Amino acid sequence: MPSRSWPQKLGILLNGGRELLSGLWAGEARFKGCSVGSGVIFVGRPLISVARGSKMILSERVRICSNLRSNPLGCFQPSVLRTLCPGAELVLGPDVGISGAVICAAIAIRVGEGTIMGSGAMLMDTDFHQPHGQWGWDNNPACGAKPVSVGRGVFIGARAIVLKGVTIGDRAVVGAGAVVTRDVPDGHLAFGNPAQLRPWKGPPPAAL
Repeated sequence: MPSRSWPQKLGILLNGGRELLSGLWAGEARFKGCSVGSGVIFVGRPLISVARGSKMILSERVRICSNLRSNPLGCFQPSVLRTLCPGAELVLGPDVGISGAVICAAIAIRVGEGTIMGSGAMLMDTDFHQPHGQWGWDNNPACGAKPVSVGRGVFIGARAIVLKGVTIGDRAVVGAGAVVTRDVPDGHLAFGNPAQLRPWKGPPPAAL
């Protein structure tokens, strides 16, 4: 095996240091009210907020990347995990992995085992604001919110957006940059804006 160059050695050292900090970020998440399972890894510090009376669960071996260099595409922002209202639930199943992703739950977002989310992907079960009066906007994210459910072994590509009320089935693929406004059945590919659907029988096309 060829010897590593000094930049490679430095990179390995820095990555090791970031993972050592994982315990610190896990402690912060617990302090904020998040349930953190065994083997959860934080690469970089995420933005986590848990509304009073809500529930956030990170199951076993979840990996949350927030550091710029923790993803081949780079993370242009930390991962953001938020429950917004009392009674809301945000649950990441075992072996879920996210990189610089945003997940905001006003009612419920559940992500199944082995699902991964690319850099900058977003899951939201709320519109955040509703028209109020002639020109105003209210600030109750629970108003009009609808649960989001993501199945097992799903791939959600970079910069994809999954909006409220959507259910994504097991082993589905959401292409990079897709905007998903309707359900995606098991084993289907969703691509484009608004997302189109087609059965997926093998590896996703390289362009996605």
